[in-house]
Amino acid sequence: MVLKVIATRSALDLIEKLKHKHGELLFHQSGGCCDGSSPMCFPQGDFLIAEADVLLGEIGNCPFYMTKAQYEYWKHTQLIIDVVEGRGGMFSVEGSEGVRFLTRSRVFNEEERIKLEL
Repeated sequence: MVLKVIATRSALDLIEKLKHKHGELLFHQSGGCCDGSSPMCFPQGDFLIAEADVLLGEIGNCPFYMTKAQYEYWKHTQLIIDVVEGRGGMFSVEGSEGVRFLTRSRVFNEEERIKLEL
């Protein structure tokens, strides 16, 4: 199975910490407005998913979404969610922790693209 989004151990550890503080969470890859192009983490129910959003998968048992239009640009890559020090998006719940989620990526290889039918 080819995963479209995965997370580093650091990101998964932070997600668990945030779930204890905020309850169930979801992620939405920001498209560049306000907080730049970063993965945004919200308590479920605080961010409304629309028909224009695509579910890429889950990280830390949290759904991860992106807009369909943005997905068209990213569909050939696997998103790797990581954590780095510093302030990130002011709307994302990890902001008070002194760290921020960061999206890294890698291009799918030919075998993976075939499995994903890209």
